[in-house]
Amino acid sequence: MARKLESHGRLDDAARAGWLYYVAGRTQDEIASAMGISRQSAQRLVSLAVAERLIKVRLDHPIAACLELARALRDKYDLKHVEVVPSDAGSSSTTVGIAEAAAAEIERWLKRSDPIVLAIGTGRTLKAAVDQLPVIECPQHRVVSLTGNIGPDGSAAYYNVIFSMADAIKARHYPMPLPVLVTASEDREVLHAQALVRSTLDISAQADVTFVGIGEMGIDAPLCLDGFLEKDEMLALMKRGAAGEICGWVFDGQGRLLVDPINDRVASAPIPSRETSSVIGIAKGKRKLSAIKAALTGHQINGLITDEATAEFLLRD
Repeated sequence: MARKLESHGRLDDAARAGWLYYVAGRTQDEIASAMGISRQSAQRLVSLAVAERLIKVRLDHPIAACLELARALRDKYDLKHVEVVPSDAGSSSTTVGIAEAAAAEIERWLKRSDPIVLAIGTGRTLKAAVDQLPVIECPQHRVVSLTGNIGPDGSAAYYNVIFSMADAIKARHYPMPLPVLVTASEDREVLHAQALVRSTLDISAQADVTFVGIGEMGIDAPLCLDGFLEKDEMLALMKRGAAGEICGWVFDGQGRLLVDPINDRVASAPIPSRETSSVIGIAKGKRKLSAIKAALTGHQINGLITDEATAEFLLRD
């Protein structure tokens, strides 16, 4: 029994070293420093990860610490799906690790034989995930965008992923021919009444699974950087208690949608029902901690793909 536990622990170390080397792009010296081992040991662990076939395009070996964090998050927030990937303290990327895990989960859903509706949000992390997807033939499925694919200047929104997804996924795709935010609530009502938009909204409400990014608040947040909100609008939102957003829908620190003029202008589809859809948020990092926690607390999502450091924060209370 002791020998089996020792072997399992060594595979855990090999999996961690393999992840740092092949996914995070760390050198063997950096891996040795991060794991507190010699460079030779780091090299042997990376070789073991390959020899044991733990490394393919994505990491196949579940790391025990990550599994335990995922179980604790599932219990605390009553979640349907949780995946926790290793953290890389030396990386400033907000997508590495979780993009690969999200791609694997999207692929699992799309490989189902029974027809499903897969709804997808927008953002940098989701685009990074979609870029990882292989070509999949699944004409029985429908893929629908929750957010508009038009930028504030009328150009194609760069981080709207529905068209990138259509390049690899051979299914029926339904883009949302709208901006994320319109100029007035009256405009939203007029646009949502159009037959083409109404059809897309109806399909999104039937989603079996939904993948969304979670945006933070601040003048460097995606809604500002992508030109949908002015800095003074963002600062005013924060004064009114805004903590985060999903598909443009802004919520407070308890995860409740704000009753606010900005939300009256959101042209995105409503987030699908958490009773009937697995709504999986994909996010990590210090800047997003408050937004992720609020989204979980208010049950805006019922699934999460994140990293160890974020998971540990969410479990601290």
